[in-house]
Amino acid sequence: MEALKEQPQTTVTWSDLDERLMRRALELAAEGRGQVSPGPLVGCVIANNKGEIFGEGYYRFAHIAHAEAIALKQAGEHARGATAYVSLEPHAHHGRTPPCTDALICAGIMRVVAPIEDPNPLVSGQGFTALREAGIEVVVGTLAEDAATQNEIYCHSYKHARPFTHLKLAISLDGRIATKTGDARWITGEASRARVHELRHEYDAILIGAGTVATDDPELTDRSGLPRHRSLTRVILDEHLTLCAQSRLVKTTNSAPVIVVTRANETSEHEEKRLALEAFGVKVLQLSSSGRDLREVLESLHALQLRSLLVEGGARVAGNFLDAGLIDKVSFFIAPIIIGGRESVPAIISNDVLHIADALRLTSIERHTHGDDLEITGKLK
Repeated sequence: MEALKEQPQTTVTWSDLDERLMRRALELAAEGRGQVSPGPLVGCVIANNKGEIFGEGYYRFAHIAHAEAIALKQAGEHARGATAYVSLEPHAHHGRTPPCTDALICAGIMRVVAPIEDPNPLVSGQGFTALREAGIEVVVGTLAEDAATQNEIYCHSYKHARPFTHLKLAISLDGRIATKTGDARWITGEASRARVHELRHEYDAILIGAGTVATDDPELTDRSGLPRHRSLTRVILDEHLTLCAQSRLVKTTNSAPVIVVTRANETSEHEEKRLALEAFGVKVLQLSSSGRDLREVLESLHALQLRSLLVEGGARVAGNFLDAGLIDKVSFFIAPIIIGGRESVPAIISNDVLHIADALRLTSIERHTHGDDLEITGKLK
């Protein structure tokens, strides 16, 4: 081992085979969607230089074992002299499990291909260093953009110390989310609604304002039918604690948590409302800003281990998040209907933009159709 340590290697080029097997590692990592938070999505493939696969694995929080350990166990003795394709830098510290770098070294892996560093300061760069010091060839950068996008939630959490925030809106062709009476069911079709539940499945929490609760009495649950590590947390911005004990949200606190963000208030009326909600299992988060300082709201949710947030309305909540510069990604589900009217509800109520050049613009745009509806998703600059 000492002789090997004298010849650490770093490689910056990779082959078509490396790309193909890294893509497989990313596919495996995706199997963990909804099952890894607050950790990352990780997939691992153990293969020889001919592309013969000996072991595969992906990470799930509840199963504890990391993707590398699962793949190595499956590969057995075939791991000696093989290459490990890992969709994120292997960790070199003791956490819930021993270091994955130790497992790779002890198994006799001779080469590790990974796309990006792990942004966790306990890991970042140290995993690659440990592997290189053991004489293992390390290839970094293969499908890096794909890997960073796949783990955008995890990477964002360490960079900004707040949840990755995704705005979702269902709108008509003329940009409305409800009629003048507040009727919004259903603007989009069944296929779009199924896609929204798949989207909810990928997120830790979902947020709306008290007005939307009063109008729609939603449950805000994940009905995708897909396995998840923990229930979707429902977050309500409710300055005056108007959430009704008979609402569907309160009635379902046993199946999915509810957090009400409100203002710190010592009046007897406010205290009575708070105690009544807490008696039903609602967590009341009292902030000095009463939820108006959305950065404080996000930081408080992050402190509760919520790493991703889907904002679903209403128009003022969406506008406030956009005005604060706290939306990282948007998805508009556009239905081929026209609502019209002077008093129907616009999708977003925010600060005025005086010049088109100042309008918010999307990057990394994706377009999908769901029945007759069009989904446009992109990141905000």
